[in-house]
Amino acid sequence: MIVTLIVACEVGFWVLLAAGLSLRYLARMPRAGIAVLLLEPVLELVLLIATAIDLKNGAEADWKHGLAAVYLGYSVGLGHATVKWVDARFAHRFAGGPPPVRPPKYGTARAVHEWRTAARWILSCAVALGLLQAAVWYVGDGGDISSLRAWQTKMLLVAGINLVVATSYTIWPKQAKN
Repeated sequence: MIVTLIVACEVGFWVLLAAGLSLRYLARMPRAGIAVLLLEPVLELVLLIATAIDLKNGAEADWKHGLAAVYLGYSVGLGHATVKWVDARFAHRFAGGPPPVRPPKYGTARAVHEWRTAARWILSCAVALGLLQAAVWYVGDGGDISSLRAWQTKMLLVAGINLVVATSYTIWPKQAKN
């Protein structure tokens, strides 16, 4: 059930995003578009509640519950940036908006961009880690929490990779070829 709900939330995210942007740009109803876009966090709330109920009803904590936590972490840390990214492209393609701004390629500006990206990923990982830890405490000593701990390890790895990438752009900034 949890995997199906995660897939439904992901599909729902993209459907609401397309509907909201279509209302905003194609139908020229910006307020209605924003109202639809504001429904997206409801999907994550439904997933969080369903996951908690599933665990409360005695389900064995496994990779599905961990995936739900990771999905929720991604939504918190990167959801807004994803919406902004799609919005800029949709506005350009369908509403005559300006071309999307490309990230800087070189120097300090690129390092700053990489640190912002890393911060979003680290926030995502921190939220996922917190939800996973809450699930570990909720399951307690009586249940198998190995899959939840495995997801925590993966989230620490993702955060670490993002720190390494951002640090590398700071220490060795990419320079324009002359």
